[in-house]
Amino acid sequence: MDDVTTDLLIIGAGPTGLYSAYYAGFRQMSVVVVDSLPELGGQITAMYPEKAILDVAGFPSIKGRDLVEGLVAQAATADPTYLLDRTATTLEHGEDDVVVTLDDGTRVTAAAVLITSGIGKFSPRPLPAGEGWVGRGMEFFVPSFAPYAGKDVVIVGGGDSAFDWAQHLEPIAASVTLVHRRDAFRAHERTVAAVKESTVEIVTNAQVTELRGDGHLEEVEVSVDGHEPQLRKAQALVAALGFVADLGAIQQWGLVTSKRHVVVDSAMRTNLARVFAAGDITDYPGKVRLIAVGFGEAATAVNNAAVVIDPTAHVFPGHSSEG
Repeated sequence: MDDVTTDLLIIGAGPTGLYSAYYAGFRQMSVVVVDSLPELGGQITAMYPEKAILDVAGFPSIKGRDLVEGLVAQAATADPTYLLDRTATTLEHGEDDVVVTLDDGTRVTAAAVLITSGIGKFSPRPLPAGEGWVGRGMEFFVPSFAPYAGKDVVIVGGGDSAFDWAQHLEPIAASVTLVHRRDAFRAHERTVAAVKESTVEIVTNAQVTELRGDGHLEEVEVSVDGHEPQLRKAQALVAALGFVADLGAIQQWGLVTSKRHVVVDSAMRTNLARVFAAGDITDYPGKVRLIAVGFGEAATAVNNAAVVIDPTAHVFPGHSSEG
């Protein structure tokens, strides 16, 4: 890849990054978007494209993949250059620009940088009993519900993903059993209540201790505190145990961070000149990590970056509505 020069470099192609690309185009900026994943959409595309998202203004409910499709179409108006399946490794300041080098050697020279990389690169937490079973009946994510139709499914976990997938798989699977090591859950109360009212069986104070099958998963052993292990029929197991996040090389750039998040001010500025951040990666007093919040932060960051890129510009862009 040849080296690239742009007004704004966006690191992260999730919802916040895609909306940032659109908004930068609205402010007449040229845009380059970098992401370590091979597809646009960030965590939504990788982890829950079928999940119903409920906190986006104007949509009572919208599937993850439909939201990403709309954001990609919106961002296309900015004619962004996408550099996917590549990771930003180093950042250097010039007199009037910032140079970010990618892991394939590409150098991107930008008047400003906007970091929208969410939680950074992520990898699923392993299920100890599941070693060697990935692709043989065990998965960590559910990008599509169709493969689970008519199957006995065991889901391990007690967070939002575990309960979301249990809720969505219940109508199409032969059976769904949710196994959690405690009797309290981290998932949203509304989703927990819906799952409890469904046909999903919830087994608490328990863990999956063995997977069995001849080539492909056929049954799992569930150990419940104080009871003999139980064998349960299962052709599919989803290990929804969360994931380990890593900001990667960004942590070496000299940014002020707080618990793996980048600290910003009210203009979404970081402590580094010409470097802004928006979305889940940011931290400030009162921060709420929602997609809806990320959209607002994206607009704030881009409008303030506009003045850095062109000192004659104004922070307030004028209204985006026609007329």
